[in-house]
Amino acid sequence: MSRFEFLAPCHFGLESVLKKEIVNLGYEVTQVEDGRVIFAGDESAVSRANIFLRTTERILLKVDKFRAESFDELFEKTKAIPWENYIPANGKFWVAKATSIKSKIFSPSDIQSIMKKAIVERLKKIYKIEWFPEDGNEYPIRVTFMKDEIMIGIDTSGESLHKRGYRKLTSKAPITETLAAALILLTPWNKDRILIDPFCGSGTIPIEAAMIGANIAPGMNRSFLSENWTDLIPKKTWYSAIEEANDVRRDSVEMTIQGYDIDGEIIKAARQNAALAEVDQYIHFQQRSVSDLSHNKKYGFIITNPPYGERLEDKADLPALYKEIGRTFNALDSWSYFIITSYEDAQKYIGRQADKNRKIYNGMMKTYFYQFMGAKPPKRENRENLH
Repeated sequence: MSRFEFLAPCHFGLESVLKKEIVNLGYEVTQVEDGRVIFAGDESAVSRANIFLRTTERILLKVDKFRAESFDELFEKTKAIPWENYIPANGKFWVAKATSIKSKIFSPSDIQSIMKKAIVERLKKIYKIEWFPEDGNEYPIRVTFMKDEIMIGIDTSGESLHKRGYRKLTSKAPITETLAAALILLTPWNKDRILIDPFCGSGTIPIEAAMIGANIAPGMNRSFLSENWTDLIPKKTWYSAIEEANDVRRDSVEMTIQGYDIDGEIIKAARQNAALAEVDQYIHFQQRSVSDLSHNKKYGFIITNPPYGERLEDKADLPALYKEIGRTFNALDSWSYFIITSYEDAQKYIGRQADKNRKIYNGMMKTYFYQFMGAKPPKRENRENLH
């Protein structure tokens, strides 16, 4: 059985969540870096990581890592890699993305063209052909330069893993599925506790929570680029991973998850998305303003992504909105609430300092995940009070 290394990129600030997921899946984490986790596994790790991991953007098959300070060095070291172990003679291959940070080689387009030439030169000699038809399976290559060190991986996922397949309709500023899942996993919430998202938009946080509670693998209803790489990954590993995903799914679970939004049309979209994700039976969506939020149960969780003034003209409304959030949430004084926002004055207007504040980069935007912890329910609390 072959042993590979894999690169799993994630949002900056969420590496620990992804690491825990990978370990729980049974794989050895070999390195944690800013924005990615590197782990080892056999060929079945490709299918299982793509299907089961909730918080990574894609799974890359690690090809090599080396230093290069000139284009000549980049060409020669790329050419020395045994690309024939990965790419067949009819494979379609290209450097799909190149990034460079604090490195002497910094032009992405030059990196892409030089590496492509080097791979072609290598494979010409190996396959004894002058021209490549590139009419077979796709092998997109992604490279990252950091302080003159290059990491090279082949993308096994294709479309980003945040595209679970259920979100056909979205709100104006949607949170990605991978980020929503990571935020939930950062909290102590579990399926036995009430969860409300009062700014649910197209339903991503409630849907991801329901999928976590029912143990529905996020990738079980989509396809992946490497499914056809039968020279590298036996087809049976994909069938086996899907069978495993079906076996661990808990359809009979009971949960109380609620999603509210002031926009009635977006609530309709959220209901449709939940139905596509096969979790609509677990979630109650309703058109409701945050100021109308109340609950008769003593303990519960709020996890939400409120507006934070993506457009300049919206920023003037933020103090009043966050004061309203503070007034409403603090009335639920035994509840725990978790808010992701880029609004730097959020705590000031909420009127309370967060117990924890975690910086997370949502793309290039710095956001804060404020965690306000409520009282823990007594251990012998009647389960009715938790629902």
